[in-house]
Amino acid sequence: MDRKWKVLLGVLALAMLVGLCGCGKKAKPAGNAVSNAESAAPQATTADGKKIVIGFLVKMPEEPWFQNEWKFAQECADKYNFELVKIGASDGDKVLSAIDNLNAQGAQGFVICTPDVKLGPAIVAKAKGYNMKVFSVDDQFVGADGKFMDTPYMGLSAKEIGKMVGSALFDAYAKRGWTIKDTAVCAITFDELNTVKERTDGATEAIVAAGFPKNRIFRAAEKTTDVDGSFNAAGILLTQHPDVKHWLVYSVNDEGVLGGIRAMEGRGFGPDTAIGIGIGGSTAKAEFQKPKPTGFIGTVLISAYRHGYETTEMMYK
Repeated sequence: MDRKWKVLLGVLALAMLVGLCGCGKKAKPAGNAVSNAESAAPQATTADGKKIVIGFLVKMPEEPWFQNEWKFAQECADKYNFELVKIGASDGDKVLSAIDNLNAQGAQGFVICTPDVKLGPAIVAKAKGYNMKVFSVDDQFVGADGKFMDTPYMGLSAKEIGKMVGSALFDAYAKRGWTIKDTAVCAITFDELNTVKERTDGATEAIVAAGFPKNRIFRAAEKTTDVDGSFNAAGILLTQHPDVKHWLVYSVNDEGVLGGIRAMEGRGFGPDTAIGIGIGGSTAKAEFQKPKPTGFIGTVLISAYRHGYETTEMMYK
């Protein structure tokens, strides 16, 4: 495979923030197919005169990260004047149905963040049957042998981002003068996806390297990577460890930390007894704009621009 198609980004973390000012417009969620508006410029076509249609499939269309990927993908479509079809596909059946949908619309290829990396072989086979090109984003396909598939992919240096969280959280803990005896870590995890597992593994590695004992880090597996999923996972962990007086929280994204902080607030923990740092930046905006501070003290801001715009541009070219 031409190496120019194998793209693995370095850390896209732009800054560790303790607050954000201003509020951008929230992108409108879209769970079904949506195509770009008609442009005055001529429609981009293939060498044989067919209009160029590219799909962009995401697993959780309601999340800000994926809405931003769609936004930047649309910017690319507007620049080159091809048709972009955005589809939310939250499980395997919906993914395969979406590929059928794209074929019916004449798509030549698609970018996808799959809901399950093990769907890789089925996705590639389905696309090949329709003579479509495939570019995976965020999460890399895994083959039947458990190894990463040799398909075009763009992702993040997830472990390095996690390390930033772990280091910053340990610093915040040390500044508060809390003791290890009455402090514990709530690590809300989702190990099914290697990318997100690397984030929490990286945070664990960094906080242990800084001096926090590993036996005081308690993992709580969430069923979904949203606020509700992490809220439920943290609630179970809190019940199991009623003796802990101070909590440090990290997870795979902002939503994971927010859910954990919300669960702790329900048990009487406030910003003076529970703190967390997320990953993402978009969801954290509203938290930082509240008149009273909460335990959500920071986030690693990552950019969806390259994942949305550049993957779509590579597919187009």
